[in-house]
Amino acid sequence: MAEYKLLLPSMGEGVMEATIITWLFNEGDTVKEDDSVVEIATDKVDSDVPTPVSGKIVKILKQKDEVAKVGEAIAILEIEGEGGNTASEEVKTEAPAATPDAETLKTIEQPLQVAASTEFSGDLYLSPLVKSIAQQENISEAKLKTIKGSGLEGRITKEDILTYVANRGNQPAVQQAAPVQQAVSAPQPVATSTPASTISAGAGDEIIPMDRMRKIIAENMVKAKQIAPHVTSFIETDVTNVVKWRNKNKTAFEKREGEKLTFMPIFVRAVVKAIQDFPMINVSVNGDNIIKKKNINIGMATALPDGNLIVPVIKNADQLSLSGLAKAINDLAYRARNKKLRPEDTQGATYTISNVGSFGNLMGTPIIPQPQVAILAIGAIVKKPAVLETPDGDVIAIRNLMFMSHSYDHRVVDGSLGGMMLKHVHDYLENWDLNTEI
Repeated sequence: MAEYKLLLPSMGEGVMEATIITWLFNEGDTVKEDDSVVEIATDKVDSDVPTPVSGKIVKILKQKDEVAKVGEAIAILEIEGEGGNTASEEVKTEAPAATPDAETLKTIEQPLQVAASTEFSGDLYLSPLVKSIAQQENISEAKLKTIKGSGLEGRITKEDILTYVANRGNQPAVQQAAPVQQAVSAPQPVATSTPASTISAGAGDEIIPMDRMRKIIAENMVKAKQIAPHVTSFIETDVTNVVKWRNKNKTAFEKREGEKLTFMPIFVRAVVKAIQDFPMINVSVNGDNIIKKKNINIGMATALPDGNLIVPVIKNADQLSLSGLAKAINDLAYRARNKKLRPEDTQGATYTISNVGSFGNLMGTPIIPQPQVAILAIGAIVKKPAVLETPDGDVIAIRNLMFMSHSYDHRVVDGSLGGMMLKHVHDYLENWDLNTEI
């Protein structure tokens, strides 16, 4: 028998570590090749780690809520044969892939500044997850030292700190938020927010701690509103031709490709064309500089079964046909809802679309995800009477109408650019060619 060290694999550019969520097997259990053995979480996405070999788990090296570095051993397996791997051999192949390049460092510059602004002494071990919760709840190091940890060697776990937050009553929060905001907003001024007052739970009230993803969403949404001054424009679009075209092609497309044909590929195609018309929408802000993006990567806001939200990214959407867009969208949506996304699937978006119409909403005012400068919300398609101009005069007809709302960052996108971009999306949809091939 031989010993095999199961290492934390590379998870995409810029991802250097992950938090252990749950082990799916226990010590002594036998696993087969490609079995998912542990669930992990990064700051982007949750995912499973499969084992590349069959064997018996003889030792789990990283427990729940502990953090493992890419290339670090997280478990030891007993396998058939002689020899086995060594950690150094695996790290040679995996570690270089996790080293962020210059472009990635620019992309994650602000999150790095946030992390650097929170200072804890070296004698208090905190996982990134626990540190993030402490940061958001304004818990000082002195307060953290009063928490009795239930983790390995007395370390504070997620459950420990969430229990502390739920039970601290009316104790005033230590105001540490201001330095963090200052670090985030160094390139541009940001209005200082007033710390939220402590709210006491009443009799019969239920306290539900936010899960890890909800905390990340909350932090990102607050940061986005602090950084970017939001402006939103609205337009109502006649998408009757789009509806007719999809009804005509969806059955044949599903038989040919084995894929559903939704409206989203059409919306993405119209957005891509409009971005090509107005490339200054496809930018990011870095201090006093505007970074004009070469690639058009469309984020697709996706609701998850647990009520959370994730934004997988259609890479190089301008290079895909309608058929290619349909396949990419269906694949990302399926993997998002089944927790099969890779970290790189949620990185690199340059513009985002949110389909609020899928929930029956007519319109919304979406928040711009940083570091993008615009986002489009698409409302429900509703049949309404509309006035049509004809050679014989105006007539009233039943049409398929839809509202779109375009939120944009007023630091770099003025009303003319944001409005014209939206109008071009409108025009591409309203004038959709019924003979378009797919």
